[in-house]
Order: sequence, then C-alpha cells, then structure tokens
Amino acid sequence: MEQIVPVGQSIHEPAQHCSIDRQRSIISAVKRLFEKVAIVTGSSSGIGKAIAVTFGREGARVVVAARRQSLCERTVAQIHAEGGHAVSIPTDVTDEAQVDRLFSETIRQCGRLDLLVNNAGIGGGGRIVDTSTQTFDRVIATNLRGTFLCARAGFGHMMRHGGGVIVNMSSVAGVQAWAGTGIYSASKHGIMALTKAMADEGRQHKIKVCAVCPGGVADELVDASPQDIEGSGAISPFDVAETCVYLATLGPHSIVQQIVIDRLMAEW
Repeated sequence: MEQIVPVGQSIHEPAQHCSIDRQRSIISAVKRLFEKVAIVTGSSSGIGKAIAVTFGREGARVVVAARRQSLCERTVAQIHAEGGHAVSIPTDVTDEAQVDRLFSETIRQCGRLDLLVNNAGIGGGGRIVDTSTQTFDRVIATNLRGTFLCARAGFGHMMRHGGGVIVNMSSVAGVQAWAGTGIYSASKHGIMALTKAMADEGRQHKIKVCAVCPGGVADELVDASPQDIEGSGAISPFDVAETCVYLATLGPHSIVQQIVIDRLMAEW
C-alpha cells in the first residue's frame, strides 16, 4: 500500500518532527520576536513594563530587571498569564556588580542575548541654582551611568555572539532642554551621545544601537484600560513599546538611530 504523507513532508521525514517544525514556523510568522532573548531594565512599571509585556506577547523570552522585586514578579506573572515566557532578575543599574550579575544570569538561563532595552531611569532636578549636588549625582548615576553599564555589558555579549539590538530610552528632553529640566536633560543628552557612538562602533559587529525619545507618557496608567490611557491625552506606554518592537524587527541592513515620539498636542 502506498504511504500517505502530509503535504510538504518528505516520505523519509518523521511526521512528529515535521509537525513541530511547521508549528514553529507558523508561530514565528505571527510572533514578531519569537524566541528572542530580551532584557528590559526598569520593567517593573511604566514604559518598561509595557515594553516587557509587549515583548512577551510577541514571543520573546523576557528578562524583567528593576530594583523592586515584588513589582518585577508582577510583570513576570502578567507575561505568564498571557502565555509568554519571562524571568525576574532584580537589578539596580547604578550598581556595577548587579549589572554584571544580570547579564551573566541571563546568559546562564537563556543561553544568549538578542535584545536589550535600557529603560531604567528617574526624574529629578529643577532649576540649576536650586539643585543639590546629591540630586545631580543620583540622576546622572541612574540615567546615564546605568545606561552605560548595561549597554557596555550587552554590547560585549552581542559582539561575541553575532550581533543584536540595543534600544536606549532617552526623551524629548534629550534633544531639547527647558528651564527646570537641566539635570534630567543633561542625562538624556548624554544617552544620545552614547547611543550615536555605540551605533558607529556596533556596525562591524552587526549590533544596532538606537534611541527612543518620548514626550509625556502616561506611565502611571500602564495597567489601565486603553480608554483611560487615551483619555489622559498623554502618549500610551504601549505606543513606546511598539516602537521598540519596530526597531527590533528591522531588516539586517537597516537601522534607525533615533525616534522622537511626541504628544499630538505638544506645544514646544
């Protein structure tokens, strides 16, 4: 009797193996980040949580990294509840030893690193004359030094393993500055310079380094309904997350070094 095999399957190919390969192919066509390994810093809340959850929905294996372990675990639980894959590695990006542990643990648990989103950051400052040295040091340590430490570690791993994508979260304050934003703007302008230098250094290693510069984002509404976010008049954190997915899925010969996302009714 003639053997009947499924369309597209060789008569010599085991049916189970063919079925698994076909399923993976279908999933990878639907999930834009299927099986990519991604670290997202500052992902226990706000923009970072939106990015982590969106990456999980798109099939990435997400490493949730932030200082507050309980909130990290909530983000992981949400990703799991939606059928995604995630782990929590609590990390203070101002601490070099913790940053090193974040990347070594990611490689140990996941085997590689494909995507890094340096989102961890804080506000702070005010008019320069009223700003303390302690505030200056705290903002620069988190926003600029933290981005540097993580980008350096991620770049090293990607350089040894054939490339990847690094997205640094800057701000409209990283391309402009106003009275009362001096220290925050200085940290975000520094991220822009770091991004441009690393993008140039990364070309030969197939590492893309990009900056996203959002305006006013509805950080506090990341767990709210789409209607509530829209009603706020601010940028949805999920719009920022979709921008990161776009940057992570560009073709191999394309790079966008900077994207500014502003509010429709912004007046600057």
